[in-house]
Amino acid sequence: MSRRLLALLSTLLLITACLPSQEQDRHGAAATADLAVISLRIGDHPLTAEVADTAPLRAKGLMFRESLPPDHGMLFIWEQPEPVAMWMLNTPLPLSVAFIDARGRILNIARMQPHSRTLHHSDGAARYALEMPQGWFGQHQILPGHHVDGLPQ
Repeated sequence: MSRRLLALLSTLLLITACLPSQEQDRHGAAATADLAVISLRIGDHPLTAEVADTAPLRAKGLMFRESLPPDHGMLFIWEQPEPVAMWMLNTPLPLSVAFIDARGRILNIARMQPHSRTLHHSDGAARYALEMPQGWFGQHQILPGHHVDGLPQ
């Protein structure tokens, strides 16, 4: 093969390797095919959540997402209730996180800033954390003490 053809093939391989392996939905959010999606409800407010229930999925979270559809977020699940903390490394979206105990009760809600390394801690042992667009909980008057229905056991 000529050098020119080899260079072209190398460039094409590099470009292909750099393309996102995730499809873009109509809202511009990278929809990850390997994530389960569940329906939850807090009071009268339904929402849809992608599920991050393994260490690698929890570590990635909503990193690199540019947007989320309305009333969509991500539910993080740990095997056992424990004190947990979240940060926003490589996450361009402003988010709020609700830390939730094993019974489904919201322990506390924290506002998180894009790309921040500030740790936001649960106020007690959390089994779940629900990330939603910043302001979503306030807009729906959802506070600590409210119950989240539909959580997987």
